[in-house]
Amino acid sequence: MRAKIDEIVFDCHDPARLVRFWAELLGGDPVDRSADWSYVDPPHFVRVAFQRVPEGKSVKNRLHLDLDAGDVDIAADEAARLGAERVGAVVTDDHGRFQVLHDPEGNEFCFVAPLDG
Repeated sequence: MRAKIDEIVFDCHDPARLVRFWAELLGGDPVDRSADWSYVDPPHFVRVAFQRVPEGKSVKNRLHLDLDAGDVDIAADEAARLGAERVGAVVTDDHGRFQVLHDPEGNEFCFVAPLDG
């Protein structure tokens, strides 16, 4: 059997706030299905959903999204304006550049740019 990814779901405290942050980054219109569940359908990607949970985030994510937004610095500046927080400096290695960030609830994600891009 092969499964297809239907959606990626983030646990969070405030689905309505988080969906608006991610909709700004990924595109698409935020949808609040209920006070406990919101989602966005970004163009050319699976649904990204947000469900309210009682507990807070306590450790580093075991999974995160790498986003190619062109210019890492410009993308990180825009994300910070929307409520993200940079984690460390931009890293450059033999394959490209990346910036680690936290979304408004502390979930890690990265902006990436290959050296040839």
